[in-house]
Amino acid sequence: MSKSLVNKILITLGFLFLYRVLAYVPVPGVNIDVVKEFFDTQAGNALGMFNLFSGNAVRRLSIISLGIMPYITASIIMELLAATFPALGQLKKERDGMTKYMQIIRYATIVITIIQAIGVSMGLHALTGKGGEPAIMIDMPTFVTIAAISMLAGTMILMWIGEQITQRGVGNGISLIIFAGIVSGIPSAIGGTINLVNTGELNFLVLIAIVAIIFVTVGFIIYMELAERRIPISYSRKILMQNQKKRIMNYIPIKLNLSGVIPPIFASAILMFPSTILQSSQNPILQKIADILNPNGFTFNFLMFVLVIFFAYFYTSIVFNGKEIADNLKRQGGFIPGVRPGEPTAMYLNEVASRLTLWGALYLAVIATLPWVLVKAMGVPFYFGGTAVLIVVQVALDTMRKIEAQIYMSKYETLSAVGL
Repeated sequence: MSKSLVNKILITLGFLFLYRVLAYVPVPGVNIDVVKEFFDTQAGNALGMFNLFSGNAVRRLSIISLGIMPYITASIIMELLAATFPALGQLKKERDGMTKYMQIIRYATIVITIIQAIGVSMGLHALTGKGGEPAIMIDMPTFVTIAAISMLAGTMILMWIGEQITQRGVGNGISLIIFAGIVSGIPSAIGGTINLVNTGELNFLVLIAIVAIIFVTVGFIIYMELAERRIPISYSRKILMQNQKKRIMNYIPIKLNLSGVIPPIFASAILMFPSTILQSSQNPILQKIADILNPNGFTFNFLMFVLVIFFAYFYTSIVFNGKEIADNLKRQGGFIPGVRPGEPTAMYLNEVASRLTLWGALYLAVIATLPWVLVKAMGVPFYFGGTAVLIVVQVALDTMRKIEAQIYMSKYETLSAVGL
């Protein structure tokens, strides 16, 4: 392993350590014990999901409580706008335009962070502990101002950390921040499971079955994430002669899961948001709706299954452009054997992507609803997050690929230096 790669790995670990330190810096003026008591009862709804992705920063109400989610929200909104408005999509493809595009995302992140920070501050005003003690220990206007500034600073620092990891470290910085937040909860989960076994609340044989299911699930996710359809490409003899010294890819790889983890995240947010809001209502009808949308109920998980499939097709239609691939292939002098260049090639690629998306969508839907199946079928007393495992595995695979690429690059540079 080269010295430069070791330095990049150390830089990445250093920035991730800084991220974990920030998770323990609370917003001034908050009674942390009251907030912890509240979140101990919210593990199964949207707040529990946000707390999981933030590495328990929300439960401590740290300055990075909002995490990197405002940045991700702004990025998703910009992706949808870029797919809707051609001018914005063209801006993203240009080198100078990409700088402006990223700047717009940063400004949008600031706006979203301020709005969410004020909303969180206002929500804490009515929060009290078991003994009646308030969650806010200073006057409300001052707290809202301090909390908004603190959380905005925390999110901006996280965004900076993510960019520094991407530029100077290994892997995608934003993805690694989410990865670190989820993984940070594994030791406490293991400790809690051991306590359940020691107290007799969890049978040892059931624990072995759960561990086996987790390993099988991780292996299945790895297999599905690496699965792809390779469409063969042919080039004319003239093109091959002109590019003798260059490697020309003789196939188009189309992943089975083109949409990534976006469908489960979108579906969870849509379903958990109303159930979380309705829980505080005293209206019998609204309470009944909240019970129907309980994350542990059949209706919630059925809707989750359907919405994941819907968003998988929706997001794939945004990220995969068969016409653009067909046009680039035609300009390079390549063609798919048995398919005419141009529009027929675009239709063929879109048809292949649609067929693959069916299986990819079913795979995501199964992973997203697996926790509920484990709870109902095996009586698992804790929440095994299928979406969280999916994110962890995807980020780990992507980081490993980039480390391997760095190793191969250093080998080629070494061979080039000695004249081989």
